[in-house]
Amino acid sequence: MIKLLKKYLLKPYWLFVIAILVFTAAQVGGQLTLPNITSNVINVGIMQRGVEGDAQNNPTVKSAVAKAMTSHTKATNSKQMNYILKEGGLMLGVTLLMAVGAIFAGLFCSKATAALARDLREKVFTKVEHFSLREFDKFSTASLIVRSTNDVQQVQQMTFMLFRLGLLAPMMVIVALIMAINKGGELALIFAVIIPLLLLVMGVAIVFVMPLFRSVQEKTDRLNTVAREGLTGVRVIRAFNRQGFQQNRFKTANDTLTDTFMTAMGRVVLMFPIVMFIVSIAQVAAVWFGGHMISAATLNIGNMMAFIQYMMQVLMMLMMFAMILIMYPRAAVSAERILEVLNTEPVILDPNTATKEKAEKELAIAPVSLEFKDVAFSYEGGEEDAVEGVTFKAGTGTTTAIIGSTGSGKSTILNLAERLYDVTEGQILVNGIDVKDHTQYDLHDRIGYIPQKAVLFSGSIADNIRYGKPDATDEEVIEALKTAQAEDFIEELDEGIEAYVAQGGTNFSGGQKQRLAIARALVKKPEIFLFDDSFSALDLQTDANLRAALKPLLKGSLAVIVAQRISTIMDADQIIVLDEGKVVGLGTHKELLASNNVYQEIAKSQLSEEELANA
Repeated sequence: MIKLLKKYLLKPYWLFVIAILVFTAAQVGGQLTLPNITSNVINVGIMQRGVEGDAQNNPTVKSAVAKAMTSHTKATNSKQMNYILKEGGLMLGVTLLMAVGAIFAGLFCSKATAALARDLREKVFTKVEHFSLREFDKFSTASLIVRSTNDVQQVQQMTFMLFRLGLLAPMMVIVALIMAINKGGELALIFAVIIPLLLLVMGVAIVFVMPLFRSVQEKTDRLNTVAREGLTGVRVIRAFNRQGFQQNRFKTANDTLTDTFMTAMGRVVLMFPIVMFIVSIAQVAAVWFGGHMISAATLNIGNMMAFIQYMMQVLMMLMMFAMILIMYPRAAVSAERILEVLNTEPVILDPNTATKEKAEKELAIAPVSLEFKDVAFSYEGGEEDAVEGVTFKAGTGTTTAIIGSTGSGKSTILNLAERLYDVTEGQILVNGIDVKDHTQYDLHDRIGYIPQKAVLFSGSIADNIRYGKPDATDEEVIEALKTAQAEDFIEELDEGIEAYVAQGGTNFSGGQKQRLAIARALVKKPEIFLFDDSFSALDLQTDANLRAALKPLLKGSLAVIVAQRISTIMDADQIIVLDEGKVVGLGTHKELLASNNVYQEIAKSQLSEEELANA
């Protein structure tokens, strides 16, 4: 927590911190001055006047001396009244100073903590945007959401408490303790008993509460995961009538979080009556011993009143500081989780300047190509390689297809080509240059990627298509939609390309979403197209029309198509057959159909005997 505040608050917003210190000091000065003024008013302005008034009105003191004192008493009373009014005016001024200090300290504290929260959210989001898929595998999506929202909020709240109460309490305790000793004399020995007893109670509470608040954040992560799965998978849940099961999962996670939080807060709340009991004992002790000291003429009433006020300030500030210590562990855990994200260095980095400049010169004259050289890759924690010994080369104007059973590594190859993961062994070349020598921006700029699951963003259709090319004209957007065979259903929409797209594209069918995702890549006009089973939701006629429309676009580019249907890849220049992560066949449709057993089995399961005979 301290490291986070030092780096992201004290350095950029040090002026705010200084302002908070100044105005907090003004507030403390005001609060600690008031009891002293009250003491003077009682001792000088009230008690002396009361004594002289009693002497004048006493029926047993009807002597010449008493009469002689009348005129003097009136003058004295006038002076004392003026003194009371002067001190009262001073109290109003000090109160105004205290109020101004509190208002501006709170204002600057709010500004500083709000800026801190804004910066942390922005930095976490920016950092996550640069993560490779390995980092996403390490941090779950649900956890990243909690870290950028709930954890940041916890840090913001604790920072506010630290700067308001954390600064106020020590100042108040130290100065008020000195003032109390000065006013109370021997009466201050009460602190020698009360403060250790109070610290003991608060220390015990902290020890028992800290582990629970750490657990609260972990259980918040779990609840967020279950809720997210329940919302994103609602169609599957309903299709299998598993609403009850999912509700029980959520209830279990929710109840666990609630129980842990209630236990933690219960222990915190239990501390309050104990502390208040100790504070009450301190008050009674101050009045009891103070009364005896007044009777013995070793303490006056005004000083005792000031002592009690200072004592209450000390004890209440100690209690507030204890609350900060109790709540601190939860915020500290949140700060650690935020720093864990911010301090995580992505495993995929851009090349150094010299390598980058050399690659740029070579790329300026290099033809479009994609080459895998004996590539192997394994996922984090995987016992076996996901792909192994993958070797092929695709050139300009060619289409390379990849087919194989589920889990054979087809999508992994595309992820490696786009350098979402780095290879474990081997080398991948784009336009003759190792992908590690490309900057990530340059590499992704050369690639048009269409994922297996179409991802659309809230906004208009045009906004989603321009995601591939921000400066695309309406004509380019419409042309890309036409090539992607999306023009027919777009024309049926009243708003056309400005029609609204709901979050995740839920107001479109699966096939429509896939065609929009394809159009988004087409408008970019990249050098390399990567289709990750992007035709699976299309009917055979639309599939054929789309592939025919794509051919003119591939003259200066190349395409790699992952597919499950042989009809989609029959016309490919080369087909790679994968089985358990290994290349078991490479050739054209006819060559593989004649010589490759794995490809033959796939073909027999999808094509009729007539289609096989005419292939």
